[in-house]
Amino acid sequence: MATLTSAEVEIHYEDSGGDGRPVVLIHGWPLSSASWSDVTPALREVGYRVVTYDRRGFGASEKPGEASAYDYDTLTADLDALMTRLDLRDVTLVGFSMGGGEVARYVGRYGQDRLHSIVFAAAIPPCLLKDEDHPDGAMDLATVAAMQEQLRADREGFLDAFLTNFFSADGQLKVSESQRQEALRQASQADLHAAAECIHSWVTDFTGDLPRITVPTLVIHGDGDGIVPLELSGRRTHEAVSGSLLHVVEGGPHGVSASHAEEFNTAVLDFLTR
Repeated sequence: MATLTSAEVEIHYEDSGGDGRPVVLIHGWPLSSASWSDVTPALREVGYRVVTYDRRGFGASEKPGEASAYDYDTLTADLDALMTRLDLRDVTLVGFSMGGGEVARYVGRYGQDRLHSIVFAAAIPPCLLKDEDHPDGAMDLATVAAMQEQLRADREGFLDAFLTNFFSADGQLKVSESQRQEALRQASQADLHAAAECIHSWVTDFTGDLPRITVPTLVIHGDGDGIVPLELSGRRTHEAVSGSLLHVVEGGPHGVSASHAEEFNTAVLDFLTR
């Protein structure tokens, strides 16, 4: 366990070390880096240097509350601080769900000099917002505000329902109840203000960031994702990133790295050898 300071906020990270090529795993909402428990052993076993971290306000990272912004420029600055602190190079960035936003914005703001490749896993780019400029988006601002209010009013009930949907496809839970309870445990660590503000960050527009990506890119997404629909995100990201690969997990919910761990790990490991 280690920490670094980014804009006066302590960020918790774990680094497996070693001489292997680094893979940085960026978790989704409302979880923590512990959500990669089905992925990190598979990467380490074949020699990759695995780095995970907790987003500010989540997991073991500092909870600055209202003293911090939770927009993607702020969140991605934390990723850059990690990359710089550890002097990571030839890196594969793997962004799950909300974590895909940090990956896209990292390229948009900091370029690709440190990067080898990218994986978008059930990720939110290009843009979930539904408005006049994005008439076929997934969420309008009224929906965002309603979700924030519901979370603040009944945190436990909101997260229980959200994480059931998170791991469900076709009306069926695709993980064990113990896995769902572990996700709820991770979610309970999040600062309420940070969690609510990050809901608004979900509708960030990354359409200007994705075309900047020229390194090898894998998009992996479940076709039963009820949180970030494949057709609105994964498939559009694939279309926006020239030369990217798309792997669709049949029957996969949003939490596809847990529900279909073997298929997910195989797809990622195969891609990393390219």
